[in-house]
Amino acid sequence: MKIIDLLHTKRNEKVQEGTFPYLEISDIDVNSKKYSFKDKTSVLGAVYAHQNNILVSTVRPTRGAITIVKEDELPVSNAFAILNINDKICLPKYLFYSINNKTFLDYLGKNSKGATYPTCSKEDIYNYNINYLDHSRQNEIVTIFDNISRQIEIKTNQLSDYDQLVKSRFVEMFGDPESNTKKYPMVNLSDIAQYFNGLTYRPENVSDEGIIVLRSSNIQNSKLDFKDLVRVRLNVKENKMVRENDILMCSRNGSAKLVGKVALIDNLPERMAFGAFMMIIRSEYYAYLMSYFQMDAFRRQITTGATTTINQITSRMLDNVKLPLPEMNEVKDFELLVKQIDKLKFAVQKSLDETQTLFDSLMQKYFG
Repeated sequence: MKIIDLLHTKRNEKVQEGTFPYLEISDIDVNSKKYSFKDKTSVLGAVYAHQNNILVSTVRPTRGAITIVKEDELPVSNAFAILNINDKICLPKYLFYSINNKTFLDYLGKNSKGATYPTCSKEDIYNYNINYLDHSRQNEIVTIFDNISRQIEIKTNQLSDYDQLVKSRFVEMFGDPESNTKKYPMVNLSDIAQYFNGLTYRPENVSDEGIIVLRSSNIQNSKLDFKDLVRVRLNVKENKMVRENDILMCSRNGSAKLVGKVALIDNLPERMAFGAFMMIIRSEYYAYLMSYFQMDAFRRQITTGATTTINQITSRMLDNVKLPLPEMNEVKDFELLVKQIDKLKFAVQKSLDETQTLFDSLMQKYFG
């Protein structure tokens, strides 16, 4: 059955001028399927989404971001297809799970048009066929996926709590880096670190064999993730190769939210390079800097103008960063603490990966 056959015919009303929490495509976290809000002084042209509506992003690079609305009268960008489901025909959560998979994303990709920002039309989304079942069977499947999703959320929150613990211990040991409560000497980042821009390559350089090039997608939750790899056949200079304890940073991205995310290079299975929209920060203070780069104190130093949006991070911007510098023995103590917490995170991450694999296999079984 086509999605359009499951929808109410009522159109969503337009939003009037004013100050509203306004949902844009960049607010969707594709990994967690959650969203945040942005305040806009004017949202003319937006429409209201309502509770249990499903939002599907039509525009790359976030095309395929899918979420289900949790409240009523949420103003959203016109770049979302809003699926207003008739729950007498289909459970909203069933449709949500039906399209929250690779099969649907591949369908969007095949039907996208445009060179710079490939876009899938809302009509193509409405005409997508799903495996329609009776209500009782829909409810059984929704219950299965809700239970697994709950386990994924619990484990994800555990990882977040560990990350917060690291940040708390950072402040406990080193004080607030902005006010420098511990009265450490202030240094420029360039005094204690080197940074390098990444490798530029062409589509014809991409190969099934060759050197792995780390990109933004290889940073997930401040860790390296090797699910989405690109290899190139090139002679890569040594300064474009990563080393143990380097900090990999996303320096440019179509989504401003991803600019500045970092991961520590640790226990690589093979030698790897890093891509053009990435930077490497190399320093003996890597444990200290890794946490510092994830703090608001760092982002405020590299923000230009009145906005907190960062479109790119350049070497010159890093040259202007000033930060307190603790003693090396304190940094080593912090590094040891982080490694202990990382061991706890590793166990949770392994369990999370297993749960996610189960989720994905059941997705394939029911909707693939």
